[in-house]
Amino acid sequence: MKTNWFRTHEQGLRHHAGRVIDLLILAVFLLQASGVFEIDLLRRLEAIAYDTRVQLTMPKTVFPGIVIVDIDEKSLAEEGRWPWGRDHMAVLMDQLFDHYKIAAAGFDVVFAEPDENSGLQVLQQLGQTELKAVPQYQVALEKLRPSLEHDALFAASLQGRPVVLGYHFSSASDGIHTSGTLPPPLFSNEVFKQTNTQFLTASGYSANLAVLQEAAAGGFFSFVPGFDGVSRSVPMLIQYQGNYYESLTLALARVVLGVDQVTPVTPQNGDYSALEELIVGAMRIPVDEHANALVPYRGGKGSFRYISASDVLHGRLPLDDLADKIVLIGTSAPGLMDLRATPVSNVFPGVEVHANLLAGILEQNIKQKPIYAKAIGIVTLLATGILMIWLLPRLSPVKAIMATIVALLSIFIGNLAAWQQADMVLPVASPMLLILILFVVDIVSGFFFESRAKKQMSGLFGQYIPPELVVEMSRDPAMFDMKSENKEMTVLFSDIRDFTKISETLDANELSQLINAYLTPMTGIIHHHQGTIDKYIGDAIMAFWSAPITDALHAQHALMAALEMQSRLQELSVAFAKKGWPELHIGIGINTGVMSVGNMGSEFRRAYTVMGDSVNLASRLESLTKQYGIGMLVGESTRNKVTGIVFQEIDQVTVKGKREPVTIYCPLGLEGAVTQRILDNVARFDSVLALYRAREWAAAETILLSLQENEGKHRLYSLYLERIANYRLNPPPEGWVGVFEFSTK
Repeated sequence: MKTNWFRTHEQGLRHHAGRVIDLLILAVFLLQASGVFEIDLLRRLEAIAYDTRVQLTMPKTVFPGIVIVDIDEKSLAEEGRWPWGRDHMAVLMDQLFDHYKIAAAGFDVVFAEPDENSGLQVLQQLGQTELKAVPQYQVALEKLRPSLEHDALFAASLQGRPVVLGYHFSSASDGIHTSGTLPPPLFSNEVFKQTNTQFLTASGYSANLAVLQEAAAGGFFSFVPGFDGVSRSVPMLIQYQGNYYESLTLALARVVLGVDQVTPVTPQNGDYSALEELIVGAMRIPVDEHANALVPYRGGKGSFRYISASDVLHGRLPLDDLADKIVLIGTSAPGLMDLRATPVSNVFPGVEVHANLLAGILEQNIKQKPIYAKAIGIVTLLATGILMIWLLPRLSPVKAIMATIVALLSIFIGNLAAWQQADMVLPVASPMLLILILFVVDIVSGFFFESRAKKQMSGLFGQYIPPELVVEMSRDPAMFDMKSENKEMTVLFSDIRDFTKISETLDANELSQLINAYLTPMTGIIHHHQGTIDKYIGDAIMAFWSAPITDALHAQHALMAALEMQSRLQELSVAFAKKGWPELHIGIGINTGVMSVGNMGSEFRRAYTVMGDSVNLASRLESLTKQYGIGMLVGESTRNKVTGIVFQEIDQVTVKGKREPVTIYCPLGLEGAVTQRILDNVARFDSVLALYRAREWAAAETILLSLQENEGKHRLYSLYLERIANYRLNPPPEGWVGVFEFSTK
């Protein structure tokens, strides 16, 4: 396959400029993926991609093992406004565990203030003042005290049961305040001293009363929404004053599974170590670089069964309705409801977030986003970017589109496979956006450089060939080039006769006007017949056919152009005469053959031209028109490739620089347009040539004299009469066949 100059030149520029832009784009994506800086658009697109995958793959089924006991409007209407007395909460616990036989319970509420609704404080104050001296009152008060100490009653109902009380950690932005009592930490500071995990750190807390917290396990229910306020994950551990506390979900999972200890998995890689997962019994909880666990949402609100708390208090449920169920106690009542924005809904109950995460722990379907997921993302970006940067410039637009689609599908399918099969969350928006941007850059740069190539095409060939051919070539510049090659073509030389004498009769301005008035229509004729102007040599014109666009009828087109040039010259002579300019006569030489065409010259100047013996012969033929006194001569190869034109054979000659004889012809006009008188003269001259080559001088001379008598003293006839006279005195050598040798150009 030939190397194409335009393709090489265009692709070279496109490759260089496009490669620089592509590498800069790739570098930006890599720096963003490595965390050097954040691009908000990419971060939001990744969040959207994550949310979309959650929505597309969530099962949308109700999880039977977890039930939400809801402090709803119905419960508030029956039991009174919240908070209820702790005696009610004690009854609720007894009902759940003793009557309905649940497996465990977790509270998504905090009991931070003591219950003073029983009136015990008032009775105690009376016993210390007005009724202090009344023994009967003191005895009665002591008997009533246990039933009036509601916090103690509630604590007693929690004691020894698998219950987890929730509490809230606050950050520095919330202010530093503490209330209540924290449960014992899950880990001390020494456990994670050597890890690089960036744990969330609390500055304060709002916890349960000591009497309650001492009777049950505890876990925080703090949420740390993402940058856009959406809760996609929940922290499993939070650091506070050097210790690590567990979440409500983790504590409840531990209680349900009957596990006292949680085992952290922190692989060591050189000096780097990070928490990757927490082991609870046989269960794994994968966490990210902040010790957060992604919430495996099952569906929208209602993916877990809701039961009114008042129905539990009053025993309205079937006896086995809650047997062995895990119960989360929360509220959906207006004003009390803890609402969160999540990937599945902008308004989602916080208690159901915990339920989804707990169900994910039990079903072991929590997605993992470990530290090395970032490295996988970087490698994916790097590999994808390099592949696309290398591939796109080498493809056609259609193939580039197909390659881009394949790349996008590959990233999507690979990412979805990692999501579904390995529960792995990998970046998907960044590599897909990178692919699209690289594709757009390639298309834009391709359009830019294609337009540039078309302009180059016009600049390079516009001065040589007709505008309509430039337009045709610019549709696909890569198909044309200026590289030298050998091909069969036709070349034309034309020259104004006695131009030196003409120039002496005109001043510089008139001469310039005359040349412009002559060359402009001649060039238009050549262009009209699909010819390429090689150069103007003063008054002379050099043109060729079949390059840069291949023309199968190059000889025909060249000859038609030459005939039209001669015809147009007669019209110009009339206009020139009106201006007082001299009449012009031109000689035209045309030859067809194999020649070298291309961009040739020196380091300082180059031109798109043709070279070779066939070109030289055309130039010699133009010069020979003066010798024969005719306006046009063509070579035998041109004559044999043309149809529909009447030719007169003129001679067989050898020109300077060539040893092989060439038969030369003069085109007389189109068939049907040439008069019978001219055709008869052609036939008579053919007889002259036959007699001349047979050395029958007298017979040839007789016909020539007759032609002169009828047509005038034409230079052609005089030339042959001179030759015959010479050969009579100096006969040609043996083997002579009528070929005349010219020793000058």
